[in-house]
Amino acid sequence: MLAPGGRPEPRTWLALWRQISWLACWIALCAAEAVPACPFPCTCDGRGLQVDCSGLGLTALPPGLPAATRSLLLLNNRLSSLPGGAFANLSGLQRLDLSNNFLDRLPRAAFGDLGNLTELQLRNNSLRALDTALLRPLPRLRHLDLSLNGLARLPPGLFDGLPALRSLSLRANRLQSLDRRTFEPLVGLQLLQVSDNPWECDCHLRDFKRWLEWFSYRGGRLDQLACTLPKELRGKDMRMVPMEMFNYCSQLEDQNSSAGQEVLGPPCTKASPEPAKPKPGPEPEPEPSTACPQKQRPRPVSVRRAIGTVIIAGVVCGVVCIMMVVAAAYGCIYASLMAKYHRELKKRQPLMGDPEGEHEDQKQISSVA
Repeated sequence: MLAPGGRPEPRTWLALWRQISWLACWIALCAAEAVPACPFPCTCDGRGLQVDCSGLGLTALPPGLPAATRSLLLLNNRLSSLPGGAFANLSGLQRLDLSNNFLDRLPRAAFGDLGNLTELQLRNNSLRALDTALLRPLPRLRHLDLSLNGLARLPPGLFDGLPALRSLSLRANRLQSLDRRTFEPLVGLQLLQVSDNPWECDCHLRDFKRWLEWFSYRGGRLDQLACTLPKELRGKDMRMVPMEMFNYCSQLEDQNSSAGQEVLGPPCTKASPEPAKPKPGPEPEPEPSTACPQKQRPRPVSVRRAIGTVIIAGVVCGVVCIMMVVAAAYGCIYASLMAKYHRELKKRQPLMGDPEGEHEDQKQISSVA
């Protein structure tokens, strides 16, 4: 109703104010329900897309992580293990940082529901081994950091199903060799960090060196792969070692294959006993020979010994050749000096007095007189 003068009555204003208040409360309640709650004691951004739980001394994952989380930071805590399906409700997670914890093992299904994950940080933990199927549920993974752990080997097939991986860090582990087949599925890899590992540059690393050559040829970047063993290659980059240094590996493979094909028989004897006289009757079947086969000449299996043998043989041959040249020169000089001496002696002989000749001449003169 209108008051005199055409204005609304106060009761109308009061009803309108109540309706506006109820509407504002309803909107605020809906907004509060739409914004996910942040788990205690972590901090979240306004929309709950980034959850930061770093440096809180956590020993277990905080409950109630928002399903819309895109980035989860759990570094600098005291996590020692992860339960299977720990991130089951975080299907939209894109970045997961578990660096600087005490993780010593990861279950096969630890990252089973993280199909959209693009970055995984596991730096500076206590991992000693990885399950072959650990990373297979992560087809969009682009950055993987496994540095500063205790990994001594990588299982075959660990990187299968990671075509989008761009950078991989394996620094400061206990790796001594790597299998080429483990890295062949990484067709999109651009950066590989493998420094600070005790690499043994022997036959076990030969095939991986070939893969590194292909990786560098297509533009990949590698920090350094410095050899620890053998001693003659210590501190040298594996890429700078020529492939000719691994020629002896083929000889070892041939020896191993031939040794595996040998038929086992009775042990040989150095002095075979005399054959017994044949007894009358049907001829017995010939018995296998127990004579010792002739031993093959040992082949050098050490690159250092092989190179040393070649150098010593060259030095000895050079010394012998020099001695022969010196002896020949000495003989020529001695012969020329003796020939010159005899020529001088013949020239001087007619000029010297001969007492016997003079005595005969006197006898001939006296007979004529």
